[in-house]
Amino acid sequence: MAGTPAERHGEAVALLAAARAGDHDAFGVLVGPFQDELRAHCYRMLGSLHDAEDAVQDTLDRAWRSLGRFEDRGSFRAWLYKIATNRALTLIERRGRRELPADLTPGGAPVAEVAWLEPYPDRLMGWTEELGPEARAVARESVELAFVAVLQHLSPRQRAVLLLRDVLGYAAAEAAGQLDTTVAAVNSALQRARKMLAELLPEAGRRGTFDALGEPGQRELARRYADAWEAGDADVIVALLTEDAKYSMPPLPHWYQGRDEIRRFLTEGPLTGRWRFLPARANGQLAFGTYMWDDERAAYVPAGLDLLAVRGTRIAEVVSFLQADFAAFGLPAELPR
Repeated sequence: MAGTPAERHGEAVALLAAARAGDHDAFGVLVGPFQDELRAHCYRMLGSLHDAEDAVQDTLDRAWRSLGRFEDRGSFRAWLYKIATNRALTLIERRGRRELPADLTPGGAPVAEVAWLEPYPDRLMGWTEELGPEARAVARESVELAFVAVLQHLSPRQRAVLLLRDVLGYAAAEAAGQLDTTVAAVNSALQRARKMLAELLPEAGRRGTFDALGEPGQRELARRYADAWEAGDADVIVALLTEDAKYSMPPLPHWYQGRDEIRRFLTEGPLTGRWRFLPARANGQLAFGTYMWDDERAAYVPAGLDLLAVRGTRIAEVVSFLQADFAAFGLPAELPR
């Protein structure tokens, strides 16, 4: 919806009236601007694009059926977030939290029962004009993989409160209303969530990971990393890593840490093949669609979506999602010779 704030408000009122009268097309126009940001919110809650899409679909279905109960003096966006947050909380109860291999709790659930964190395409990040530049930056940064992984270790209610308060910027009273609880309960949950976040997310891995590099530095680091893989040069790859770098490949539970261990893994395994890398964007981070040569198909075929976390000027972690849906990230199904 374009125009002045007054014009947009008038259009929204007209669309709401039409939707309440049974016009599903009007409802679609009304909720359209919010779908991307609702999906991103549900992803932060659930750690899964597919679960987030389910939660958003449930949210829109419930909103359509409940339009008669929406109070006109309230915020339609906040009302949608209330429904979405509660749908996500229900899904968490049914499906549990998601993990990355390097974050698995020793002695926890058997690996066969672990649900893995999924990557999120940057192209699905969406905002409405209600979000200012600072709020947009926070929203983008808070979808970074390390942040979302830590969120999964908070209790569901702490997770919801932290996102509503610190990411979406709702006041304590507003968050309490969305969760049907008290301001005191919200403040208590937020305090515990922030404390756990500080313990689980080291300062070096927090938001703003590219500050030391800037945009040109990011592009140069990405170019050198991809070139080294395509040349099969383990020395250059390892030189781009921090001393304590991590390398994992969900859904495989094994992961590697430190330059020596990663070098050994690469030279004995992946670098025995031929590779091509295509830049991608996922979780607000540097990412690549990786392709390995397949003799039978005479083409480079998808091998994994690699997300890179940067600390200072080096790569601190690589998470290679071996089962990523390349199409969701705008990547081709194969590459020619």
